[in-house]
Amino acid sequence: MTPDEYCQKEAAASGSSFYYAFLFLPPERRRAITAVYAFCREVDDVVDEVSEASVAQAKLGWWRGEVEALFRGEPSHPVTQALQPFLQMPYGITRERLGAVLDGMEMDLRQNRYLDFPALQRYAHRVAGVVGEMSASIFGYRQAATLDYAARLGLALQLINVIRDVGDDARRGRIYLPLDEMQRFGVKAADLLNARYVDGFVPLMRFQAERARAVYRDAINLLPAEDRRAQRTGLIMGAIYATLLDEVEREEFRVLHQRIALTPLRKLWIAWKTWVSA
Repeated sequence: MTPDEYCQKEAAASGSSFYYAFLFLPPERRRAITAVYAFCREVDDVVDEVSEASVAQAKLGWWRGEVEALFRGEPSHPVTQALQPFLQMPYGITRERLGAVLDGMEMDLRQNRYLDFPALQRYAHRVAGVVGEMSASIFGYRQAATLDYAARLGLALQLINVIRDVGDDARRGRIYLPLDEMQRFGVKAADLLNARYVDGFVPLMRFQAERARAVYRDAINLLPAEDRRAQRTGLIMGAIYATLLDEVEREEFRVLHQRIALTPLRKLWIAWKTWVSA
């Protein structure tokens, strides 16, 4: 199996919305973004699937070493081997950005609560905003403001992930909803950890959804018209996630005991429609 095939298998197996957005890219750009996605999946799985924190920390340390090896021209993992051809401009895959993603993963090992939205936003920038910047560079852009759009879009997608995954995260002992906002709506950490739909839960989640939509609108408004066509893949991701958020709200945010998702056919339809119209 070649490094590219390894990354493609990772992307397809995940069933992620990102996979459907990548389908419409030219082959070289699709290879680059698929390798970035595979890197993010690999390091995220370290945090999610390794129960012993010290072991997870050691594995992330290995990945830091592997990033350094990548930029020395000596990658050993299929993912970093797939990344190697795309380290030059204009793809925007830098040591600093890959390191920031690892910093975000390490935050998951050090803390499982966020006191307020600014704290959550710092985390989201590392695990999603920086990925948005790399993605926008791979897709191609001319205006610097497009990177601001991409970072903002990454934040919006991460906030929607937080809403969708409240139950999954709680089962791992993590809560990404800001604690001060939970307190404002009368929702306790124990309610989430024990999957209790208390009276304040739906209002709390509506508040989260309204903010995610506002951030999403801000992102779209930041995208220069000149770069809109090149950034259609990012717009596909946004459209799929916006539809997912609508679906979660239609289900009255019943996310503590289930993971709400769109069907592959629906994702593909949204991707095609957005690619044609964006």
